[in-house]
Amino acid sequence: MEIPGKYNPADVESKWYKYWMDNKMFHSEPDEREPYTIVIPPPNVTGVLHMGHMLNNTIQDILIRRARMQNKNACWVPGTDHASIATEAKVVARLKDRGIEKSDLTRDDFMTHAWDWTDEYGGIILEQLKTLGASCDWDRTAFTMDEERSKSVITAFVDLFNKGFVYRGVRMVNWDPAALTAVSDEEVIHKEEQSKLYYLRYQIEGADEFVTIATTRPETILGDTAVCVNPNDERFKHLAGKKVIVPLVNRVVPIIQDEYVDMEFGTGCLKITPAHDVNDYEIGLKYNLESIDIFNDNGTINDKVGLFVGEDRFDVRKKIIPQLDELGNLVKVEDYVNKVGYSERTNVVIEPKLSAQWFLKMSDMAKPALDSVMNDEIEFHPKKFKNVYRHWMENVKDWCISRQLWWGHRIPVYYLEDGSYVVASNMDEAVKIAQEKTGNTSLTAENLRQDEDVLDTWASSWLWPISLFDGIDNPDNEEFNYYYPTNDLVTGHDIIFFWVARMIIAGYQFKGKMPFKNVYFTGMVRDKQRRKMSKSLGNSPDPLDLMAKYGADGVRVGMLLCSPAGGDLLFDESLTEQGANFTTKVWNSYRLVSGWSVDNTIPQPAYAAKGIEWFNSKLDGVILNINDNFDQYRLSEALMLIYNTFRDEFSGWLLEVVKPAYQQPIDAKTYGEVLAIFDKLLRILHPFMPFITEEIWQLLQTREEGASIMLAPWPETAEVNEQLIADFEDLKEAVAGIRTIRKEKNIANKEALELSILAGDKGYHATLNPVFEKIANLSSLQEVNEEMSGALSFLVKSTQFFLPLGDLVNVEEELEKLATELKYTEGFLKTVMKKLGNEKFVNSAPEKVVELERKKKEDAEEKMRVINERIASLK
Repeated sequence: MEIPGKYNPADVESKWYKYWMDNKMFHSEPDEREPYTIVIPPPNVTGVLHMGHMLNNTIQDILIRRARMQNKNACWVPGTDHASIATEAKVVARLKDRGIEKSDLTRDDFMTHAWDWTDEYGGIILEQLKTLGASCDWDRTAFTMDEERSKSVITAFVDLFNKGFVYRGVRMVNWDPAALTAVSDEEVIHKEEQSKLYYLRYQIEGADEFVTIATTRPETILGDTAVCVNPNDERFKHLAGKKVIVPLVNRVVPIIQDEYVDMEFGTGCLKITPAHDVNDYEIGLKYNLESIDIFNDNGTINDKVGLFVGEDRFDVRKKIIPQLDELGNLVKVEDYVNKVGYSERTNVVIEPKLSAQWFLKMSDMAKPALDSVMNDEIEFHPKKFKNVYRHWMENVKDWCISRQLWWGHRIPVYYLEDGSYVVASNMDEAVKIAQEKTGNTSLTAENLRQDEDVLDTWASSWLWPISLFDGIDNPDNEEFNYYYPTNDLVTGHDIIFFWVARMIIAGYQFKGKMPFKNVYFTGMVRDKQRRKMSKSLGNSPDPLDLMAKYGADGVRVGMLLCSPAGGDLLFDESLTEQGANFTTKVWNSYRLVSGWSVDNTIPQPAYAAKGIEWFNSKLDGVILNINDNFDQYRLSEALMLIYNTFRDEFSGWLLEVVKPAYQQPIDAKTYGEVLAIFDKLLRILHPFMPFITEEIWQLLQTREEGASIMLAPWPETAEVNEQLIADFEDLKEAVAGIRTIRKEKNIANKEALELSILAGDKGYHATLNPVFEKIANLSSLQEVNEEMSGALSFLVKSTQFFLPLGDLVNVEEELEKLATELKYTEGFLKTVMKKLGNEKFVNSAPEKVVELERKKKEDAEEKMRVINERIASLK
């Protein structure tokens, strides 16, 4: 079979992915083997493949492919997340483009449009992952709003309600005025901004005296219901029991005293707006203050105070300052840097808002989940994220789980006409419960109204490892008991609170055990300037374009070579080019080997036998290190080991040692052993480079139908011959010494040389003589008992090598050149010694600088010794 001169990733990758799919090699069913399970962090149905997905899913694929080769029953479950806020925003935008407002539709009509959008776009990212080579069990593809997952979510809500963990209450929440819904604390991103600090004065009722407050949100004075001072502040003690008049609205409100106020901060006076600030809300509860909500859900001013009605909050901020100034209430305006909360989903400024919502009590549920991570029952990689996790879990707040949307899991709460409610898995069950609760057996579904809100998206994905195997509604099923708990979770550290912590909580709450054994946190993919990749910055390449240009294997290698666990990946397209070049190196190595003719009649040369013995031992040591790196989730280091071993040791040394002379055959024994080594290298490369390894593995020999490298066993190792490996390193130095002399003296590689060795206690061992003779092209190699005159020499540790070059070198020219080099080195040493002889320099210069000069002295002295030996050997 003719081997193409150039590797074509496009043809190879599509061919083998189809082969894997057609033979159902990714599919898993419970059997007698040890299970190895990964559940994919479900990407949003709104998303397309980006560099973060590429990194995360490449790592998962590496882990799952290696597990298959270890004869584990590997199950990688894919799926997507319904992403309530983001998806509803996409659907609303598409409807607007068609001239349809959401408000003009019934809920059922809107849901039809939402499902149409999801069916059209929801699976795009999973299809794109196939291009990457992701070996997911596609038969198990799940969706957080499919029937089975939806049933699990509702069952979990009902269970938590019945246990007293779910409650409804009016609380201060983070309100998204664009999405028109509450969002959790973890969905608020705080950005540092250049703002203004406005100093406003409030008149004391019945007096000419004023107090001054400072605020960054002057529009909220419309909802002020108090001014607060510290009771220990001497400046304001005379104001106890008095009231102030809120500017513009002329509302008379009390001056209250509370030690919450920092006397040293600002003016020492705080305006209190209970409906629009979390801390103010707590003070309002404490002192029974009126709470006046001045905002509509979309961030415009409502009609409660009769000013700026219907105007946007930020427009009002601009308008209110001139009016306050005109009334004499504006004291001054200062530039001010503060942190402003933005919605992660819509990128609009969050508005604190009092709202009736559903909450989940977290503190008690968090305790076992905290303990399991701190005692390493669940291991974090890297471990530094344990402290981040602990801080959040020790300060966990109740989770606002309701969202004012239509797309999502509708909250299973059913209201009766008197305002009371029942919680049930479905309407039929709700009717029965309502009949029992009221004693009214004539109640029907017509008498009940389901809550309009849906659950937070994370309230479904926190069940993901459980619900994927139907562990909520059918906890004793075979698959759940076999695959759960899962093994490794690979995710970004940016969702450690959103998802990781909550999955662990859910695992212990619903199953009494952990949901996974290890969490591998990937870093952020950034550009060379350390900026996070984003479409808005234009610094994020299209992964599909990269794979079309460099091949999936090349992109995978390029990313993994510089991606330490938990560390950011500083992406540069040159990395994928490096990956593609390595793909070419692997291909060309196979082309070289496959091009050799084989002769069954010739014996194996001693140099080939010794070279193969060395490489097999070297490779066994490498595999042991790779196994250790996998155990520690140092996948980048594992790949680098394989990369260097293949490029430098296999291609650069072993193939040079064993390859036959030009147009000569290779013996059958050596050829078979080289193919066996190539096979082993391909297997350890396969998890990282699945496509080219499959292509070459299939070409190495005739395979049975349905065979695949992904099902070949992960290589086992024999005892490593450390002495042989060390000897070979010395051999490399000796060969390098000869090559240096060839280069300096312009001696062609085809010119065979005589070599003599004066053995020392370290440096070279004669067991590798056959390899040495072959790789260095030596016509003879002998050991001598004394230094040779008239020969060039070099050292490897304490072993000295002599090349009597004779007519191949002009002795007089060489001696002149060495004399010049010696004179320069002596001058350099003299300069260094002058510095070291300067007591002031030695005593005052940094220790590192002095140590560097001492090292220069040692190097110069060693160089002079070698030069003098060369001069002596030539005379």
